[in-house]
Amino acid sequence: MARHRHRVKVATLSERMELSAAEFKHLAVMRLNVGDRVDVFDGSGEAGEAELIHLDTFSAALRLLSRQDSAAEYPQPVTLAIALLKGDKLSDVVRAGTELGVSTFQLLRTRYADVPDIGDSKLTRLRRVAEEAAKQSQRAVVPGVLAPLPLSALSAAGQCFYAHPGSPGKLLEQVTWTSALTLISGPEGGFAPEDLAQLSRLGATPITLGPRILRAETAPLALLGALAASGV
Repeated sequence: MARHRHRVKVATLSERMELSAAEFKHLAVMRLNVGDRVDVFDGSGEAGEAELIHLDTFSAALRLLSRQDSAAEYPQPVTLAIALLKGDKLSDVVRAGTELGVSTFQLLRTRYADVPDIGDSKLTRLRRVAEEAAKQSQRAVVPGVLAPLPLSALSAAGQCFYAHPGSPGKLLEQVTWTSALTLISGPEGGFAPEDLAQLSRLGATPITLGPRILRAETAPLALLGALAASGV
């Protein structure tokens, strides 16, 4: 099996790129040497190939060899708006959602959310999970993970859908990829009546995930899996 080259995140693609402390530590662990080549990306969609030109005890630098187009993104950005979940469930969704092409994660406070809010340390951890997942999945984009807001404050440009049991619509029958896409997934207890009223005011369309009731951490991945399976 062919091995992928190491991927390194940089602040911006330029002729010479100094590495952050975290990426320097990563290179040291991987035991790379001057002259070795790596894949680089900036987290905003730019990617390329670079050569390690400097490495000492405290710092490292790369030289950009070429820029590369990334084919790992959808035609339009995809936002996953997800109700707050307890434990490590949010981390699992962010990790898998990044692999499945999410551009932005918007955390939501809903009536039946598992927890009322999360702290800054948890938010920082989720962002680190997204970066590592982007690196592993060969993406040039690191999704943003946005601080929680109430469902009433959510805005969604373009097409907007939410998963709701018993709905007649199917996601792939309605997605057109002519504009940005927002997918909304609720908590373990589902959407409260006031949540559903807000989703209606938002103009979101209810869609089905099939005849089975899915757990709150499974439903958003089912939505994203449908997009991924479409081959777009």
